[in-house]
Amino acid sequence: MKSYLTPAILIALLATVAPGVSQQRATIEDGPKVADLNYRAVPGFFKVPRGMQFGETQGIATNSKGHVFVYFRDPQTRMWEFDQNGNFVKEIGKGYYGFLYAHSMRIDRHDNIWAVDEGTNIVTKFDPTGTKVLLVIGTRPPVADGISTAGAPTTPDENYVLCRPADVAFDLDDNIFVADGYCNNRVVKYDKNGKFLAKIGKRATGTGVGEFNLPHGLQVDKAGNVYVADRGNARHVVLDNNLNWKTAYTQYGSAWSNCISTEGPKQYLFMTNSNPNGNPPGSWAITGQIYKAELDGTVIGKFGKAGKLEPNFQVVHMMDCRNPNVIFVGEIESWRAQKFVLQSTTAAAPAAGAR
Repeated sequence: MKSYLTPAILIALLATVAPGVSQQRATIEDGPKVADLNYRAVPGFFKVPRGMQFGETQGIATNSKGHVFVYFRDPQTRMWEFDQNGNFVKEIGKGYYGFLYAHSMRIDRHDNIWAVDEGTNIVTKFDPTGTKVLLVIGTRPPVADGISTAGAPTTPDENYVLCRPADVAFDLDDNIFVADGYCNNRVVKYDKNGKFLAKIGKRATGTGVGEFNLPHGLQVDKAGNVYVADRGNARHVVLDNNLNWKTAYTQYGSAWSNCISTEGPKQYLFMTNSNPNGNPPGSWAITGQIYKAELDGTVIGKFGKAGKLEPNFQVVHMMDCRNPNVIFVGEIESWRAQKFVLQSTTAAAPAAGAR
């Protein structure tokens, strides 16, 4: 007799099998003092629907119009859209079969909306309105045990079966990159139609070249290089467009998430050394920062610190940095999203179009 898993039991299991990752001090702090960047929070930016609130804010992203999308865990996984002034616009994907346990979201250069769901093992591409599903990568496990029915003639190609995926990114040819994070410890490349092209990593965790321990965040620069927040190894790995290993930045702490700006004359890499779940002893003193760097890993500065009350951070899970002077963050332990704006100085004036 087969056993059945309810969504509540599945979520509980997911919470218990996540790999333990201790806090990591950013060794960049051992050298010359890292500059403090003057990013200031915008209090009360998000106007959530009356009588409602965010849950664990796993994903956050903006589109070319300045609208902000927040993807979070509630009794049901939800995605909300806000306009450029923080006013609620609508909910996206309510009741969608691919939503069970939110993990991240991104918006591509065409304003298509992408959701990565750790519970269903699905990466979904919605159109810019959020009303039409354009592409699905991955296979949602059935409620019954196993992926395939007993006696099925074939099993799915493992290159298309994700296991608790963590993030998604795109290059300028619209190729798709997936951080197939918690179980498979790999990065997978697909073409714009979802056809498998390449992969790196393996199911067993590792610390060497070509190995990962929970690839948790993913971004691609305009040259096609792929940046992997290798959370369990506390490093940001840089791959070329064919997923060949190039280098790793190990000085920025826990490597929860990363973000690469797209507006302005040059791109910047943002990395969060998030304080870990549960706030273990000593973690607040050595974590919580968001670092800004050149794409080659050279530090520019930092902002933020751990703390339960805004504008501090309680486990930043994801960032949006489309405009490098306007940073949105989603936090999972304080159940909130925040907006930060770089204040004008002679050293760092806001880029054109800053919101």
